[in-house]
Amino acid sequence: MMDYIRPVYQFRDKIFHVHFKDIKLQREQLDEVGITAYPLDYMIPKLPGLGDVDWGRFVSALTDIGYDGYACIEVEDRAFEGSRQKILDSLEISKRYMQQFVI
Repeated sequence: MMDYIRPVYQFRDKIFHVHFKDIKLQREQLDEVGITAYPLDYMIPKLPGLGDVDWGRFVSALTDIGYDGYACIEVEDRAFEGSRQKILDSLEISKRYMQQFVI
């Protein structure tokens, strides 16, 4: 997985809005299709906390640079599609998980 922490520090003065989006990287698929393939060919969108992103480190980096802007939680996870209740559940799960990191 790419280093998603270093750019927070490198572009600290250019970050005005962040998206909290998690993914699960399928390393075997990535090895097979290559990095230039369509991203959904080797990664699966997940709710925050259910993928591979280290949210503690990411939010800590945002805190280090003094970020106090807006954030959007992206709720994308096929396991929570198919019914209104699953969608509502995904919103609640995402909110509950991310509350430990943000004020």
